[in-house]
Amino acid sequence: MEKSSLIAQLKNKIPFETKVQFQLRKIKCSSEQNNYFNFNAKEQRIFIFLAADYGNLGDVAITYAQHRFLSNQYPEHQVVEIPISKTLKGIIQLKKVIHKDDIITTVGGGNTGDMYYQIEYFRQLVIQNFPNNPIISFPQTIDFSNTEKGKKRLQKAISVYAEHPKLTLIARELKSYHYYKKYFKNKVLLLPDIVTTLDRSKPEYERNGAIICLRKDKERKLSEQQETELTNYVKERFKKFQYYDTHIGDQGMTMRDKITALFKIWDAFKRTELVITDRLHGMIFCHITNTPALVFLNNNHKIEQSYKWIAHNPRIKLVKKYHVGDIATKINQLSQLPETNKISLVSAYNNFKSMVE
Repeated sequence: MEKSSLIAQLKNKIPFETKVQFQLRKIKCSSEQNNYFNFNAKEQRIFIFLAADYGNLGDVAITYAQHRFLSNQYPEHQVVEIPISKTLKGIIQLKKVIHKDDIITTVGGGNTGDMYYQIEYFRQLVIQNFPNNPIISFPQTIDFSNTEKGKKRLQKAISVYAEHPKLTLIARELKSYHYYKKYFKNKVLLLPDIVTTLDRSKPEYERNGAIICLRKDKERKLSEQQETELTNYVKERFKKFQYYDTHIGDQGMTMRDKITALFKIWDAFKRTELVITDRLHGMIFCHITNTPALVFLNNNHKIEQSYKWIAHNPRIKLVKKYHVGDIATKINQLSQLPETNKISLVSAYNNFKSMVE
């Protein structure tokens, strides 16, 4: 066996937590990390840890909406994003200049659990390193598996969270809310995904064709056969169609890259007659752009539960049980619906500041 191959195998056996702790010590000893972030010491500040700088446009939209919301709610504060790829540098630098009145937030999403454990571990590091500051975990879907590893990681999260006296946990749907209340001792709130506070329905465009926005990853529930049936029907029903995933695969995205990609997909949705999706933010993007959508379930509860926030929108149809014979009926129903007016769910956040105090 080649030496390089052996080294790679050994590295793969090192636990993720051990690698992270090593990186933390390395950064502490480095002279290059001192001025990575521009923290304005003269202002009150709100920090957004785990900010998406990668190509999952759902997470990018959460970061964008959270930044925008916090800027509106706390106009006297400087809002600072700490990209998830710079989490460790952000922790080390901020610990040196943190004020007791600074507020820390972590981005919302669907990564509290063991499926995306690296992100959850970073969240726990943030919570552990700033015990004296208010921390708000923006709306999350929580999903620890019933495996031995999942149970162990749940207990670790319970322990870490419990040690922070000023931590507020926000669930983005009812099942996660009950889960938080059952296992965690922290303050728990229930609010919709922060992206639902946006309204991207204007300007309106002429709509043409269909967009297929389906998962290819471990959260997928539709089978290959079902996807093929859907695709074939769309090809027959619409004169034009395109594939458009909410995951574009980029890493280390700049602020300009992120905003450009978001506005591009929202614009594409506003120009189409129908979106077929099994992505949570595919559904939410359709809601905030007032785009008709046929939504299929993924392999956990986040779509079915989150849909309850927007069930009043007749242009979003949730398909709980796949049956190819129903597809044409549902699409025809969507094509006959008038435009709706109520888009943003920002009113759900009206008392946010008093809720998290």
